Amino acid sequence: MTSRRSALARLGGVAGAIGLSGCAQFLESASDSGTDLPPNPHAADLPNRQFAQTEYLPTNAAGNDLQARYRRLLFLNLDVDPSTEAARTVERGMRTIEAAYDWSTEGVFHVLGWGTAYFRRLGKLTEAPISKPQVLSRTDNPDLLEFDAVLVLESDVPSQLTAIENAMFRSRAGGTLNGEPVEHSLGDVFSIAEVRTGFLGEGLPAQHADVEGIPAGALSQDDPTFMGFFSDRQGTQASEDFVTIPDGKFAGGTTLHAAHLTQNLDTWWEGLDDAGRVARMFSPEFDPSDIPNFESNVPFSDAVRDHAREFDVVGHHEKVAQVRRDGKPLILRRDFNTTDGDHAGVHFLSFQQRLQHFRATRRAMNGWYVRDDSPAITDRENNGILNFIDVQSRANFYVPPRDKRAFPLY
Repeated sequence: MTSRRSALARLGGVAGAIGLSGCAQFLESASDSGTDLPPNPHAADLPNRQFAQTEYLPTNAAGNDLQARYRRLLFLNLDVDPSTEAARTVERGMRTIEAAYDWSTEGVFHVLGWGTAYFRRLGKLTEAPISKPQVLSRTDNPDLLEFDAVLVLESDVPSQLTAIENAMFRSRAGGTLNGEPVEHSLGDVFSIAEVRTGFLGEGLPAQHADVEGIPAGALSQDDPTFMGFFSDRQGTQASEDFVTIPDGKFAGGTTLHAAHLTQNLDTWWEGLDDAGRVARMFSPEFDPSDIPNFESNVPFSDAVRDHAREFDVVGHHEKVAQVRRDGKPLILRRDFNTTDGDHAGVHFLSFQQRLQHFRATRRAMNGWYVRDDSPAITDRENNGILNFIDVQSRANFYVPPRDKRAFPLY
C-alpha cells in the first residue's frame, strides 16, 4: 500500500500554485481539535464524519456497498488523566494512521469512539448522548461492558490492521507505520482491554468455518456470512446522514453500539431446508427463488401477524422493518462474522443518531407481539433468527466528528 506522502505532496503543490493566502485560508478552515495543534494536514482528504464510508466504497451490480473484508475492534482503557497533553497525543496518533493509509477499503477505515466509562470518569455521563448498555431480551443475559474508548479498524488487507495495532500499542515510539514515522502512539494514553476480530464477504466464512457452531461442509465459497445471506442491501440500511446527530454539542457525531453474538447453526444448516431458512431470515411469504431478485431492498408486505397465524413462523427482516421511519431503517449496520473464542459469531456494530433507535430495532426483532398469534412461536422458536444466536456482551460509544475526536467534553 502506497503511503499518503505522495498525495500530501500533491496537495502541497496545489497550495503553492494558489498562493500563500489560499493556503492560509485552507488551514484556517480546519479545526485544531482543541489540542493546540496545527490544523490536521489531511483534513481536505477526509470526511469529518469518522464513520463516513459510502462515497469511498466499491459497489456490486445492484448498487449495494461492499464493505471492507477484515475488521478489528480494539476496546481501550484510559491509563492517564484527561488532559490537553493526552488529547494532543491521541490526535497525533490518529493523524499518523491517516498519513500511513488511504481512506478506502484498500487502505484503512478507522473510527475512534468514546465509551460510557470515559464519560463517567469525567462525571458527565448524564450529558453524553450514550448510556450504559441494557439487557434487551428475555432470553439473553449479556455482559454489559463499559470501556473508555474503542478503535474500529477496517480494511481489505488484514496485515494493515495488525500493523496499526502493533505500531500504536505494542511497539516503542520511533518506529514506522507504512513508511510514516510513529512519534506519538495511542499506547501512551490507552491500554488494550480486549481485541475482537472478524471478516465479511464471499469466501471468507467458508475459510473460517472450522469452529464450534457450524456443521462441517455447510458453507460454500459463495456464502458472504455464516448464515449464507448477503445482509447489506442499501434499502435495509439507514443513511449516514440519518444517523448523524444534527445539532447541539455532539453535532456531526453519532452513537455506536457494539455487541458480540455467538451463533449455533447446526439446526440452521441441517434441520432446515432452503425455504425454512428464507422464512426465518426474511419472511415466510418468500420462496427461495425470490431471493436472487432482491437487489437493493427487500419488498415486505408488512403482514407479520398475518404470517404468524398462517405459517407459524415469522422472519427476522420483516420484524425489524416494523420500526422503519417513512419506510427507512433507523440504524446503519456494520456487522461482521467472527471466530473469536473458537466459536462462530457476529460482532454487531450499528451507528444510530440515538441509542433509542437501536433499542427499538432490537425490541422489534424480539417479536414478542406475535406470540399470541401462533402457539408455535416462542421467544426463540420460529421467531426469525433468535433461536440461532446468543448475545454475549453489549457496549455503547459516542463517535465524535474527526475534528473533535480527542477527549470530547474535556
